[in-house]
Formats: sequence, structure tokens, C-alpha cells
Amino acid sequence: MSNQFKSLLKKVGSGSHTSKKLTRQEAALAMRLMLTQTATPAQIGAFLIAHRIMRPTGTELAGMLDAYDDLGPNIPALALAKPVTMLSQPYDGRDRTIPLSPLTALVLAAAGYPVLQHGGDQMPTKYGMPLIDLWQGLGVDWRGLTLAQVHDRLTQTQVGFVYLPEQFPQAQGLVPYREEIGKRPPIATLELIWSPYDGPRQIVAGFVHPPTEGMIRDALFLRGERQFTTIKGLEGSCDLPRDRPAIIGLYSLDSGEMQFNRLCLHARDYGLGGKDPAWTTLPAAIALMQDTLAGKETELLPSLLWNSGFHLWQLGQLTDITAGIELARSLLQSQQVAQKLSQLRGDVDKASLS
Repeated sequence: MSNQFKSLLKKVGSGSHTSKKLTRQEAALAMRLMLTQTATPAQIGAFLIAHRIMRPTGTELAGMLDAYDDLGPNIPALALAKPVTMLSQPYDGRDRTIPLSPLTALVLAAAGYPVLQHGGDQMPTKYGMPLIDLWQGLGVDWRGLTLAQVHDRLTQTQVGFVYLPEQFPQAQGLVPYREEIGKRPPIATLELIWSPYDGPRQIVAGFVHPPTEGMIRDALFLRGERQFTTIKGLEGSCDLPRDRPAIIGLYSLDSGEMQFNRLCLHARDYGLGGKDPAWTTLPAAIALMQDTLAGKETELLPSLLWNSGFHLWQLGQLTDITAGIELARSLLQSQQVAQKLSQLRGDVDKASLS
């Protein structure tokens, strides 16, 4: 038993009247003791469920991310003119709507904007479809690569993926606790805003509940992130919905002050409204993705134009979102996005054999 961790556990687990919030330094220490398994399984489980009940603060999340930075993988800054965009999705995946971010990443990369994602295999509590399986279905297997190889792929193709079991085994070691406590622990929020990239970056974080957006904002502000975006997206991801307004927060740090702009956009105002494509099976989703990349008018195409158009507008400082949508359409019709996938398939296959 770790007496050091025991004192932190007592602080967060003493009940609604006497429990106290952790400082940033205490939260970093708690996360470090859990990642290194210095704390016992009983202590870790008790901490995660107690912290979920009382809800983490932005300060505590900032401290936990500090520990992720200390112990986790960090891709060195690339020699690129543009910041790397982080497109997030809950690690326990999706099971109601088709995830779009792998295709969005390909569109952005085809336009010259690098994208980095991260995640693991199918995991509790949702056991939804993880990003790694979608990429593999598209012919890109991110397993078996070293961090240096991921860095090279990101440099060469503008797309990268950090695979948790191999590149951050300490965090992977905490995955079984999700099943044992039966709830998403606070570290599930960390995964939406963690960036394993040590260079200029633009974090795009999805959320479901408004309080989560506030925690994300506070944590990233404390950590000095200069620019990030929050999206009330599909199933907690950063995928913009089409069948309801897309609620978006744009944050930037200017002279130490946080600037904020709230957007409420509706796809129907741009001719892209309708139902978000429903999830059925992995083979069906991959076939739909491949048809969309091939230039066919699929049910997924409006969703891809809506999402990639929004990001191209923001990243490229275009006049409006319509210009971003048209750029995305042009990249798809000219097969530049399909070519980006072909390039990525070839590069990753070579790296896997090296």
C-alpha cells in the first residue's frame, strides 16, 4: 500500500461534506502513482470511482495531464509550417453513428494540415468501435510502429496515430479498471484533451455535457494551450452533427487572456442537413467510407463535407464555412483525398516491415 497515495485518496473520498479538491501538484502525483502502479489496485479503484462521483476540476485535469506528459510518449515537434490538429474521440468508441474523424483527417492532410490521433483497442464501458479498427479497415494498421516511425509518418503523410497499448503501456494498464468500476473514470476526460505532440498544436475536443466543456477549458488554459476548440459532437466525439445544431467553442490565448467565441451552426443552412449516418457493422462502415473517397454520392458524403469544411475554414482562415466545404468537395472530387490514403497505406506498410 502507498501511504502517499492513501493521503490523496482520503482527500477526494471523504464524502460530499468533507472531501477536498486536489491541487495541480497533488493531482499530478496521484496520476503518476496510478500510472506506475505504485498505488495498489484497491487504492486505484477507490480513487477513480470517488473522483468520478465528485467530478474533477480543470486544475486537477491539468495536473493529471502533467503526469501524462512526464510518463507518456511525446512526438518531437515537426519541421512544418502549420500546427498539428488533434482530433479526439472517447477511447471506448462509438456504437450509434459512424465515426468521421479518420476521413476528416485525410481531407485535412490532403489540404496540407497535419493531423494526429490517439487511442487503443475496443474497451469498456461502451465497447464501441475504436479509431484503430476503422483505420485498419481502410488499410492502415498503426500497430507495431515505434514512436519514431509515427513521427516519420506524420512528417511524410501529414497523418499520425499514437497507439496506447504499445506507446503508452502505463495508461493501458489502467483500462481494466473501467470494467471493474462500471463507469468511465476521470481519465476518460483526459483522453479528449491529451496531446502526445511536443510542438504547435490545435486541440479539438468533443464533449456531451456542458460541465465537461468547462473543465476542458480550465485545464487547457492552465496548461497554456494557445488555441483549442470544443465541440458538442456525436457521442462525445469531435464530429459535428448534421441533425441538430453544432455547438462549438473557439478558444485562443492572447497576451495571457483567454479569448472565446461561441458558434451555433446548422448543417441545413449550408445544404447539408439530414440524419447522421447510423452505425451498423464495421464492414458496412468501411465500404461506405471507401465509396465516399471514390467520389460517390453516399449518405456519408454530406457529413464529411460538413466536418472537414468546418475545420478547413478554421485552419485555413477562409472567408466562411462555405469556402471550406467547397475546398473539401474539390479535394474529394480530384481524388487528392483518396491519393492521401494510398500514400499512407504504402508508408505505413513499409514502416511495419522495417
